[in-house]
Amino acid sequence: MTVKPIDGTFRDMFDVKDSDFFELEEEDFDTVLATDIKFKGKITLKKPFMIKGAVTGSIDAKSDIVIDSSANVEATIVAQRVLVRGKVIGNISAQQLVFVTATGTVSGDIEATQIVLEPGSTFTGRCTMLK
Repeated sequence: MTVKPIDGTFRDMFDVKDSDFFELEEEDFDTVLATDIKFKGKITLKKPFMIKGAVTGSIDAKSDIVIDSSANVEATIVAQRVLVRGKVIGNISAQQLVFVTATGTVSGDIEATQIVLEPGSTFTGRCTMLK
C-alpha cells in the first residue's frame, strides 16, 4: 500500500470510513464559527458545523463537527462524526467517528464507534469504543 499525505496527515494508513469527511472545505459547511467569534452557551444543530473560533458550553449535533486548527473549544460535544484539528477541553461522544489529527488536542473522554489518534496528537482522558 502506498501512503500519501492528505492535508498534511497520513490518514490513509488507518482504515477510516467516510473519507469524504476529511475532504470538506469551509465552503461545504452551512455554518462556520469564524476565528474572531467567542460563543458561550448551548449549540444545537442538524447540519455540518465548522468551528474556527472559541466555544464554551455544549454542542449537540445531528451531523458532523470540525474543530479547526485555530479553534479553542471548552464543551461537551455530541455528534455523528468529529474531526479535531484544534483544542478541545471536554468529553466527545460520536455515533461514528472521532479523529484527532496531529495538530489536535483533546482533554476529556472520547466515546465513539471508531477513534483515531493520529501520531503527534495530544490526548488526556479515557477512550470507549462503541459496538
